[in-house]
Amino acid sequence: MVVRSQGIRKSTFPANTEIPSDATFDFVSAGVNFKIPASDMIAAFGTVGTIVQGGEATGAQVLDDQGVTKVIRSIVGGDGIITSINAQESVEVKSGMQQGATGIKLIDDFTIEDPTLSTLIAGDGMNITKSNDQVTLAVAGSLGGINRILVQSASDLSGALDSTKEYFLDGIIDMGATQIEIPVGGLNLSGYNFDVSKLISSAGAYTMFTSPVGGSGNLLGKDYAIEVTGAGSQVYDIVSDTGNEAFEFARINYNNCTSLGTIDNYRQGLESGTGRFGGSPNLILKGAWAGGYFIDVSIVRGLDSGFTGSLFEAGASFLMQSRFRSNQNIDLPASASFFDFAAANFANPSTLQITGAIITRNGTSDASDSNITPNITEVELASAWSGNQGMPNTHVGGTLNVDSTATTTISSPSTFVDLAGTWGPTDLQHFDEPSNGQLRHIGNDPREFTVISSLVIAGPANNDVAVKVVKFDSSATSFIDVYTQTRDINNLVGGTDRGDFDININVTLDQNDYVKLQVANNTGTGDLTAQTDSYFRIMDR
Repeated sequence: MVVRSQGIRKSTFPANTEIPSDATFDFVSAGVNFKIPASDMIAAFGTVGTIVQGGEATGAQVLDDQGVTKVIRSIVGGDGIITSINAQESVEVKSGMQQGATGIKLIDDFTIEDPTLSTLIAGDGMNITKSNDQVTLAVAGSLGGINRILVQSASDLSGALDSTKEYFLDGIIDMGATQIEIPVGGLNLSGYNFDVSKLISSAGAYTMFTSPVGGSGNLLGKDYAIEVTGAGSQVYDIVSDTGNEAFEFARINYNNCTSLGTIDNYRQGLESGTGRFGGSPNLILKGAWAGGYFIDVSIVRGLDSGFTGSLFEAGASFLMQSRFRSNQNIDLPASASFFDFAAANFANPSTLQITGAIITRNGTSDASDSNITPNITEVELASAWSGNQGMPNTHVGGTLNVDSTATTTISSPSTFVDLAGTWGPTDLQHFDEPSNGQLRHIGNDPREFTVISSLVIAGPANNDVAVKVVKFDSSATSFIDVYTQTRDINNLVGGTDRGDFDININVTLDQNDYVKLQVANNTGTGDLTAQTDSYFRIMDR
């Protein structure tokens, strides 16, 4: 149908994309023509203008303008973001993150409009670093570094341990029944001090430190305490891997330990600033030791009254090639001993060295107490004990006395012969009398000695008589004249004609060197006799 207006086709009307303000909209309803002004029509529709995108042009667009069709996109949540329509028909976007109920919260309240994410601040002993998207928290200072492992529970010292690391005891670690196996590469332990850092166990029949099959490496420790208090328990049962290992401890206390156990075939041991308090801290040294054991600045106090063993004891096949040395300050209960060693446990002379030790029993000092060292004395060749209180000291040397007279036959004038007599030894330490009148050094240290002799020689009146000290040099198998003293035989009225000799000279004696006295009559062939109570003595300088 063609609509005409005033005789003009509608299709030929001029085209205009805007609605003029004076335009009207025509409607027919129930046979009635309606002419509605444009302003009323627009008001009735309730909208004005066009729908366009707003905001950042590079952002994700909510309205997809497809020309005639306008598509409104839905809003979908992503990782950690939740979207929903709330009760007010609004699109709600919120975080889906949650945080644990315990511990320090990095965001106090997710529900508020502007939650604050807390920052991390390094406290004492801590370092915080950030690299790209990683934040690293590390222990700083003395606990820091990749070569230290912090020990806070028994599990940190169980299983295969790393010989390239130092294990740091951060407090008191109750090992329970967990054993610490010292690997073949060795184990390093340290702590804050022996009050703060401890390894403890009250388990029965328990050994704290053990070795794998084949043996362990070095065991090094400092600044902690050990308390192994269970019945039948011990601290160590370890054996060296090659015989060339060491165990060395600085500032270690053993508190109320049932036993310190056994250390087998290690090369050497060292203690510095250690203590044994309470318990029955018996330590057995076993096997062959190529090196030595030195206990320096160490104290022993308050041991169990029923402890009857030794602080140090020779175990099976114990042989010390070097020295065992101690200067400990020790108080023993009624029946305990310092060490239970024998001379056969030491391969070399003077290697059981006790110097400057103080030994008491229940607070009382008694150097004659034979149970302090029940199977060895100060005179043994292995012993070198000096400057001690409450136990004997070694005095290297000895004396030969003329117990009975014998005439020394003089066959030629000015010819020396051995001074005859029955020479009786007294208090020989590291010396013996291989033949009558000889004092032989059987040790190897010291080497410097003083020879003192007081002789009364009877003979023809007014004869000129000489006494000579002679040394046998074992390395050269020859005799060396050391010293000669000459006196006249005094013509005494009413008594024996005699000459008095007083000798005080120094001599060097190596092992198996010996000294003796010879006499000569420079006047004639009259015989000479050393009177009883004459003597000659040797002592270290």
